[in-house]
This record gives sequence, structure tokens and C-alpha cells, in this order.
Amino acid sequence: MKDLTPQLFHSLKHYSRQDFIKDLTAGVIVAIIALPLSIALALASGVAPEQGLYTAIVAGFLISALGGSKVQIAGPTAAFATIVAGIVARSGMEGLAAATILAGIMLMLMGVLKMGSLIKFIPYTITTGFTAGIAVTIVIGQLKDFFGLTFTHSPVETMEKLEEVVHTFSTVNWIAVGVGCGALAILILWPMVKSLQKIPASLIAVLVTAAAVKLLALPVNTIGDLYTISSAPPQFHLPALSYETVAAVLPDAFTIAVLAAIESLLSAVVADEMIGARHNSNMELVAQGVGNAASALFGGIPATGAIARTAANIKNGGRSPVAGMIHAVVLLAVLVLLMPYAALIPMPCIAAILFQVAYNMSGWRTVVKVVKHSPKSDVAVLAVTFILTVAFDLVVAIVVGLSLACLLFMKRMADVAEVKEWKYIEDTGDDQGQMKPVPPYVMVYEISGPMFFGAADKIPHMGSGTQRRVLILRMHSVPAMDITALNGLQRLCQECWRSGINVIFDHVNEQPMSVFQKSGLFEQVGAENFTPNIDEALAKAVELESSRIS
Repeated sequence: MKDLTPQLFHSLKHYSRQDFIKDLTAGVIVAIIALPLSIALALASGVAPEQGLYTAIVAGFLISALGGSKVQIAGPTAAFATIVAGIVARSGMEGLAAATILAGIMLMLMGVLKMGSLIKFIPYTITTGFTAGIAVTIVIGQLKDFFGLTFTHSPVETMEKLEEVVHTFSTVNWIAVGVGCGALAILILWPMVKSLQKIPASLIAVLVTAAAVKLLALPVNTIGDLYTISSAPPQFHLPALSYETVAAVLPDAFTIAVLAAIESLLSAVVADEMIGARHNSNMELVAQGVGNAASALFGGIPATGAIARTAANIKNGGRSPVAGMIHAVVLLAVLVLLMPYAALIPMPCIAAILFQVAYNMSGWRTVVKVVKHSPKSDVAVLAVTFILTVAFDLVVAIVVGLSLACLLFMKRMADVAEVKEWKYIEDTGDDQGQMKPVPPYVMVYEISGPMFFGAADKIPHMGSGTQRRVLILRMHSVPAMDITALNGLQRLCQECWRSGINVIFDHVNEQPMSVFQKSGLFEQVGAENFTPNIDEALAKAVELESSRIS
């Protein structure tokens, strides 16, 4: 398959020492950025902190090595946090591994079947709505740790978590709030100093708050208080796959696959705009599939292209997949050598990092823009997708959002479709609106717009009362039609023939003509009664009338 060639092979053809130095610098910086994020996202996903690093190492390396983008950086992302937490709560780690492997297989098949371009069929309002919804679910999920609350039970659903926050808010730990606010202040203010922008603010926030909590012996939960930290490298483990397990996690696998495809390809598009290149979407999907399956086999969680880390890679000089591979190797070294120190990171700091992640991914400016400048139907799709993402889950949100978007689109197309009869000179006494002279025994109908089940009822009925003996149906403005519209036209033809009216089809486009031919209507009407333009259609009408008289 010629187009399924990893970008790495193309990049290495003209690779130089200078290119390697740039990729090395970018890879190390991205690894420093990915370190606290990977740990934070693992905790938000309800798994052990090292599993976030396993994901960034295994999936990050393979997706860079095999992917279709020059600069894409992959790893755990916020979009998966609530989905993964739900799967772990319902099916455990074995269920998550099974779902991620199945999702990987689906992604590989999507790439092999060249479905990378199908991303364009996901409406912008839906991606905006569920992205904003995921951001809100992340914020709600981190309120417990930011405020140092003591929950009476461990809710899984987002709205249950919010309800528990309200009920237990009297247990707030104001010292934890102070640590969290300090971390937020560093995250916001540090990048404002130009000379400090090269050092990731999240790393500084982790170091400062960990030192403060340790040295001052503050009563604030750290990662080590809640989780057992392991510095062991990723190890291969094949989950126990059974029919029951596969059946139970198949919907989750589909969700992971769809979300991974959407997010990775959107990230690749953003990267293309930044470097003036084009990614291979099908190869990227295959790589995402391999990376996700491998991540699950080595103890990781779902991965996809990460827009923020990809942008950091580009800004720091990364221009080939080597940078992403270096980022994974650096994270492996950190895991083996420094992971025990992660136990000192305060949970409010993790919450603050995730707050910033949620803010950046929320796209609130885009939401405001859509609400202000888009049709009400688009706003409705965005709102429904957002609400369902927060109140239920992403699967429900995407299914309902897509269904609503499709229904609204079909309504628009049905509103556009028209079947309109020409105005004749003998009826109006005015020749301004008539394009061609029409004999008195001929009637001309213009059909425009896509003719499908939503517009089929606009096809007219033809009774025996008409005095005209030839019907010309002009279809030059009909790009496509379906079986329902075809049935309507067959019914119209039958009515005409019963009343002694000849039917001529004028300028039928390729797709409708194919429908006519496959259905047999083409033979019923007769090839001679299909004309390429209105002049020939009118000439044919005169010929038919002459034959009738003679």
C-alpha cells in the first residue's frame, strides 16, 4: 500500500546532524512538559501514576515512529480521562486493556480502509461541544483534590461527583486550597516572563509545591499518600480476553477509537498549519492503532495526538518524528531513575495542572463565537452535545449530536429542494419570466436541489384534468437523488402515462441517471426521452406531438 508509509522513512532520507540536534532539544523539552501531565492525566483517569508514563513512552514512541505526521506528539490526553475512569470503575484494568486493544484494532482497520478523510463528516459544532464538555468534566473531577475534600463514597459519574462535592464541602482543607492556588498562580504567571518560557510552568509548579508541602510538613495529600509508586519499566502483559469481556467493552472500544481518530487527526491538522506541511491521515490512524494496542499490552491507557505537546515540539524546533521518539526515551529514563520522587507531588497541584489543561482545551472563545454568529440549529447541536457529555457520557453525546446534526442538515436540504412549474406566456401575458418559447401543449417543471426522502413530497401529482400533453422535467440542478424520490418520479410518470401525457427528462446528472438505470425507469421512459438540454427537450416535445397528430 503505497500511501501507508510512515513519515519517519521520508524524513530520514535527507536527515542531517543539525536536524538531530533540533529534534533532541525539542524531544527533551517536550518530555519535561509531558512528565507532570502524564502523571496528572493518569490520576484523573483513575489509574496509577506510572501508567500515564507507560502510555507516553510506548504509544508516544510507536506513534511517532509509524505515524503520518512529521511532528505529532502522542500520549495520554484529557479527552480520555473520564472515559477511562468509567471503564476502570465498571470493568477493571483488564477491561480497560481489552477495550484499548480492540480500539487499536479498529483504528488500524480505519487506516487500512482509508477512512482518514471521514473526519470531515464530524460537524465542527459537535467537536466543539464535546471538547468543552470534557473540559467541564475534568474540572468537576478535580474539585475533590483541589479543595482537599473528604468524600463519603467514590462516585464515578460526573454529576454524582458534583453532588458529592456539594454535600462534603464542609470538609474543605484550606491549606490544600492554598497549595492549589499557589500552583495555579505559577501556571498562569510563569509563562508571562519571556526569559522563563523555555522551562515548563507545570514542572516549576510541581517542584515548588512539593518542596513546600515536604519542608513545611503541610497536612495535604500527596500522590504517595494515595498511590503506590512504581519505577519499573513497562512490562508486557496480555489481558485475559473472553467473549464476555469483549462483548462488555466493545462500546467503550468504539468510543476510544472514534475519539482517538478525531483528536489525533485534528491535532495533525493544527500541526500542518504550523509547519506548512500535510500529514498522511490513513497512516496516522494505523499508527494510532498500533500505539494504543501496544500501550494496553504494556500497562498503559488510551493515547492520541496531544495538541499542546505537539505545539511545544514545533515551537522548540522539532521537525521530524525523531523528536517524538526522543521524548519517549527521555520519559523512560525519568521513570526508571526519578519516579519515586513523584510521590511528593501534592494532589492540589495535580488538580491545578488539570484545571489549566481543561481551560486550554475548553475552547470557550470558539463556543462564544459559535453562539454569537451561527444559526440557531448549530447552537442547538453544540448545546445538546455539551450537556450530554457532562450529564451522561461521550458516546451518548456524539450519537445524539450527530443524529440531531443530520436531521437539521436534512431539513435544510429539504427546504432548498424545489419543484416549480414554468410560467407560460399564454397564462401571464408576460414573456419576461419565460426562458424559452413553450408550445401550448407542453408543460415544463424545474427540479432543483437534492431529491431525497425529506423532499420527495414536493414531486407533484398529475391528474387527468390538464390540457397539456407533454411534461418536461428539467433536472440540471439535481445533484443526487435517493430511492424515495425515485418512487415519487415513478408515480408521477405512471400518472402521466395513464392520462396520455408523454414524459421527457432533461439534463439528468450522473448520480440520478445511475439511479434511473439501475431501477429500470430509464428503460420504461425510453432512452430517446432523455435529452441533454432544454432546446432538445422542446424539439422532442414537438416531435411527439407531431407523431400523435399524424
